[in-house]
Amino acid sequence: MRTLETATRTDWVVDRIVQGFIRSALALPYDKRVRLFGRLSQHGLSPLTGYRKRAIEQLKFIWPDMAPAERKRIADGVGNNFGRTMIENYSGADFAKQVSKAEVYGDGLEAVAEAKAQGRPVLFVTGHFGNHEAPRMALTQRGYTIGGLYRPIANPYFNDHYVKNMQAMSGPVFPQGRRGTSGFVRMLKGGGMGTLLFDVRAAKFPRIPFMGKPAHTATSVADIALKLDTLVVPYFGIRQPDGLSFRIAIEDPIAHSTPAQMMGEITARLEAHVYAHPEQWFWVHRRWK
Repeated sequence: MRTLETATRTDWVVDRIVQGFIRSALALPYDKRVRLFGRLSQHGLSPLTGYRKRAIEQLKFIWPDMAPAERKRIADGVGNNFGRTMIENYSGADFAKQVSKAEVYGDGLEAVAEAKAQGRPVLFVTGHFGNHEAPRMALTQRGYTIGGLYRPIANPYFNDHYVKNMQAMSGPVFPQGRRGTSGFVRMLKGGGMGTLLFDVRAAKFPRIPFMGKPAHTATSVADIALKLDTLVVPYFGIRQPDGLSFRIAIEDPIAHSTPAQMMGEITARLEAHVYAHPEQWFWVHRRWK
């Protein structure tokens, strides 16, 4: 991965363009900026980067009998949700205010409170669905500190302010890799709480059914949980029909068993939300090959 010392001129230029868009959007009222970024992503970024095409291809793979117009509608929704999520996560206090109004529900809330009282580590798990930062922020607002493990962005200039923004929003974050993962695990060993996104293809790991098709799925969540006796709680930020508000689902903990069984249950939890709101999952990731 490139660093600030090895970054290219192109990296710098691209980052300045993106930051210019973000700063301009942040000058707008919250609802207008979120809708604007949704449209820009849907009609600009998504088709230009090939995101829309890739989403349509994967939708066809999972639902071959779906009408082409419906696949396009969902793919456009994916692009729109991506844009909204991006600017929401740069909106600081405005996004926090929006999340503070969300309904936070689910049996996992009681389990998390009990784990905190006992000093037991908690590992939250989610996917690239809705706004995946909304649940972490909602729980942060309720007094929890939740660290995150993230995949660094290739552009080091963008990654630099992206990381600072995540830390300011909801708590400490650690980059994927040996050093970052070690820091993340140490945090959990101390009775802390962390969050992981598990829904990207991990070729060296077993295939677990997702949306009816086998998909290589990292067992990291289960491996860490079994090693540290960590409570595992799936949570999801579900975007509501107005495109701005959320319902935050804090679901039942995953029972400890085998890594494959645990990841199968975690996958099924995400799958249920994708079936209900397919346009809110990031179909752009090459989840199946």
